[in-house]
Amino acid sequence: MKILCVCGLGQGTSLILRMNVETVLRQLGIQADVDNADVSSASSERPDLIITSNELAESLAGHPTKILIVNNYFDLDEIRQALEGHFN
Repeated sequence: MKILCVCGLGQGTSLILRMNVETVLRQLGIQADVDNADVSSASSERPDLIITSNELAESLAGHPTKILIVNNYFDLDEIRQALEGHFN
């Protein structure tokens, strides 16, 4: 499974989200290849799942990939709830 963490510029914030998603996935026992990108690059990629904020999800409207919304990239509980909701 390929998961893409997306922020506006694809550097700082999406990297933090990526590290936190990897942490939660390990805790849940889920194997995935997690990467990060900016919103423009994400629009041309085809991962199995995109994780981003609500405002950036609007920029990806029409993308064929399922998009999970996480508003606080630092909140492991919010990330866990989003991932559990997707995988359960």
